[in-house]
Amino acid sequence: MQYKANTPEDYINQVPEERKEALKNLRNIIKKSLPKGFEEGIQYGMIGYYVPHSIYPDGYHCTPSEPLPFMSFASQKNSVNLYHSGIYAVPKINEWFVNEYPKHCKRKLDMGKSCIRFKNVDEIPLDLIAELCTKMTVDEWITVYEKALKK
Repeated sequence: MQYKANTPEDYINQVPEERKEALKNLRNIIKKSLPKGFEEGIQYGMIGYYVPHSIYPDGYHCTPSEPLPFMSFASQKNSVNLYHSGIYAVPKINEWFVNEYPKHCKRKLDMGKSCIRFKNVDEIPLDLIAELCTKMTVDEWITVYEKALKK
């Protein structure tokens, strides 16, 4: 589902009522847990967290006018999806998350390369997501990103 939002608040105001509280909670835990330097905004039609041009002027190689994306979440038709670039780019973070998930949630992990789908918004493991947010600093993300670009 695409929402025409200019701010995270505007995005959350447009989602179905039964998802608003879950998205507010998810947003709050991410904002509290991400290391300094990441900024929040709307990116690619979702609530996104990215490295601003003030820190990484080159921006995203596909679209240099966009800041370097790192993490985002969206309300989709059948789920709330969390996207985390570290899970995709760093096998150690992926392995950690996959191993920790069953300790926090009874539901089977529904995950793609960087996408974690939560079909029941009442079962989003906020404490696990908070810990995931701490796994990579802005500088570490830039290093991983640039190393991947050089390949």
